[in-house]
Amino acid sequence: MNQPLWQPSPERIAAANLTAFMRHVREHCGVGIRDYPELYAWSVTDSERFWHALWSFCGVIAATQGDVVLADRDKMPGARWFPEARLNFAENLLRRRDNATAIVFWGEDRVKSRITYRELHAVVSRLAQALRAAGVKAGDRVAGYMPNLPGTVIAMLAATGIGAIWSSCSPDFGVQGVLDRFGQIEPKVLFAADGYFYNGKTIDVIDRLKDIAENLPSLQKIIIVPYTRRDPDIGGIPNSANIHDFMAPYRPREIAFERLPFNHPLYIMYSSGTTGVPKCIVHGAGGTLLQHLKEHVLHTDIKPGDRLFYFTTCGWMMWNWLISGLAARAALLLYDGSPFVAGGKILFDYADAENMTVFGTSAKYIDAVAKLGLAPRKTHRLHTLKNMLSTGSPLVPESFDYVYHSVKNDIQLASISGGTDIISCFALGNPVLPVWRGELQCRGLGMKVEVFDDSGQPVRGEKGELVCTAPFPSMPIGFWNDPDGAKYRAAYFERFPGVWCHGDYVELTAHDGLIIYGRSDAVLNPGGVRIGTAEIYRQVERLDEVVESIVIGQDWDHDVRVVLFVRLREGLKLDPGLSDRIRKQIRDNTTPRHVPAKIVQIADIPRTKSGKIVELAVRNVVHGRPVKNIEALANPEALELYKNIPELAT
Repeated sequence: MNQPLWQPSPERIAAANLTAFMRHVREHCGVGIRDYPELYAWSVTDSERFWHALWSFCGVIAATQGDVVLADRDKMPGARWFPEARLNFAENLLRRRDNATAIVFWGEDRVKSRITYRELHAVVSRLAQALRAAGVKAGDRVAGYMPNLPGTVIAMLAATGIGAIWSSCSPDFGVQGVLDRFGQIEPKVLFAADGYFYNGKTIDVIDRLKDIAENLPSLQKIIIVPYTRRDPDIGGIPNSANIHDFMAPYRPREIAFERLPFNHPLYIMYSSGTTGVPKCIVHGAGGTLLQHLKEHVLHTDIKPGDRLFYFTTCGWMMWNWLISGLAARAALLLYDGSPFVAGGKILFDYADAENMTVFGTSAKYIDAVAKLGLAPRKTHRLHTLKNMLSTGSPLVPESFDYVYHSVKNDIQLASISGGTDIISCFALGNPVLPVWRGELQCRGLGMKVEVFDDSGQPVRGEKGELVCTAPFPSMPIGFWNDPDGAKYRAAYFERFPGVWCHGDYVELTAHDGLIIYGRSDAVLNPGGVRIGTAEIYRQVERLDEVVESIVIGQDWDHDVRVVLFVRLREGLKLDPGLSDRIRKQIRDNTTPRHVPAKIVQIADIPRTKSGKIVELAVRNVVHGRPVKNIEALANPEALELYKNIPELAT
């Protein structure tokens, strides 16, 4: 394609925060930056001055920054950013105190609420006092088993404001899934809602909370946040209190923020894989704050008063990313429940009703509304919407076409990619660059991202491993219960010693953007040729009959054969004619090696609670191997469909 799908206007470029930052760099660092490629090159070759400039430009609140930006810079892992700094994450998010809206909440079409910045500070102050009185101190773990409510944000800010470590998962996790996560980190306090709404139904979790309380001996207090009813009966939950009663003795006052070292633990996140008990990934306060400020202010061009939305649960890192929007003085638009209420239009209704400026979602959601035939540009105004963000899986080129044809033609569509591992992104949008079909716009500032071939040599215009060859502030500070760092090093640094290997199979394009072909560990290898699964999904899901698909490599006859499972529209059967059309679609648009040896109709496709399909779990079931950490799945029963399939025995 010779022309971009979108090009920022000269006025938009001039008004961009990124343009102001380049001016800041010229004036304060004496570096003659003229455009983004020059800025990116400077940010990775002189990374210490870059991160120092970002701190200044974004106005990070701290007791001290210190004179040292990076210590042990040659160690990866092991480099230490701003080792003398003292700050508090929540203090930076609560910097605004006026009566403008801070948070808007929709719980499907049943619950709506809003809170101002002044009210947010007041309620966080009261809850922080209550937590201190309950014995919570810096370094203690406070967990949330919560929907995406304002109360969840308030609990996180109160906990981290006093130096506690926050960890959360969504209430659709079963008891074992909660214990697999929180059991490892031993929280002192648990925040939990009484239930949640999904697709018009009310799901009660009180009985689950009783089981969790009995099996988490570290818990000293369970704080219940009423959501599905005004006054839930919590008498059967030991050491529990209604949040309103818990805070009742305390009046709002200035928050005594604990200003702690830059790398003081802030969040514990969990790997979503299904190959074992989740890894507990620990992220530091300073690195998370700096990285999110960079991504919000520079890459997403968020300005004070913008209204930031991301469709996410509290079990996905995009929740943590979303909440950091407060540090950029944005208002957060929270949504909990099914995105397909009101015929799939509810999120676009939300965009219109609340003047949404940034609409974040998953690639799967965009594909799903396209399959539903929705055309929001015809049914909604979307006049304030300037950015649409997508992550979770590769955004196929046809989804780019759909957004510009059916959502809005004057919008910056940013496919972004990173992960729980770095609580941020390696590749992002860019308000001063064009959008090219099927490409992530750019590598993130300060992230020395390269593509390595199998021998560890950098390549461009070829597929390879996404790596980062220099330290960055949001690298994990480690894994929980990994005192010598062996698990941490094994996860990211074994493939190419001294280099972060992320596990994505990608290509660096002529536009200096990225194309992602899928996870490296899910790459197919028939006849020794590497094939990214996203290349097959893109073709298969263009067919109207196919709702979604999952592809694996099956060990067969001393090689690997490609097996494709398809979920079809209701009432359809996979007959030889449709199988032939699927194969032709793949062969005509990829290579003969991409064509599956077997195509099997399946009723459901297993996915994690954040919506990612789990190719490795399906591959394990097909090969008769156990799947661990099944609690990470939203629909674990779907795995049963892949056992002992007759077509795969021949």
